[in-house]
Amino acid sequence: MADNPGGADAEGQSRRTVRPRDAASLIIWRDGPAGPEVLMGKRHARHRFMPDVMVFPGGRVDPDDHRQPTVSELGTATRRMLEHRATPGRARAIGIAAVRELFEETGLVLGRREGDAVFADLGALHYVCRAVTPGGRPIRFNARFLAAPAETVHGDIAGSGELERLDWYTPEAAHRHHVADITSKVLLEFLDWLAMTPQKRASRPLIVFRGMDNRQPDR
Repeated sequence: MADNPGGADAEGQSRRTVRPRDAASLIIWRDGPAGPEVLMGKRHARHRFMPDVMVFPGGRVDPDDHRQPTVSELGTATRRMLEHRATPGRARAIGIAAVRELFEETGLVLGRREGDAVFADLGALHYVCRAVTPGGRPIRFNARFLAAPAETVHGDIAGSGELERLDWYTPEAAHRHHVADITSKVLLEFLDWLAMTPQKRASRPLIVFRGMDNRQPDR
């Protein structure tokens, strides 16, 4: 697994402009007794990028993600939103990366597992927003945040050690730990998305976080 995608919380400056790498994070949610709960974990303190903070499962797109078979393809709205800033092949690979990272970091499967491989159920994915790490950082990501309901995944939570304290958190419970600014903003974006009807979700304006996590229309 590569460094988890995020925003303006990486430390250090780069002397050259680093091109952002495509990445994906997956917000898995369920309805809990106190409201929506999301699956999150804490990145290890030794990680170079965003250490010791609560995040959603995720990471960068790998070359193999472009070639991996799936059990279903992206839904119409999700595909259109991902292709806003990616080729069709790249958009598909981003979805596959989100599902792969979910499995590697949490043990949960969104699709069908065969040995160590997971064939993604891309049709279960919904698009939430995008975030680009600010320029001047030594590690940068062009991260897409996707979402899927908990009933679409199966397996037991048993991560690889990449994320600690893996559990279901209400937004309030998550913020009792260290949550990066960009993660907080994406979580709010997700909660707004969750409150919409399916029709409004499909037609809402695209959003990107740039600079110091500034929320902007993704034109």
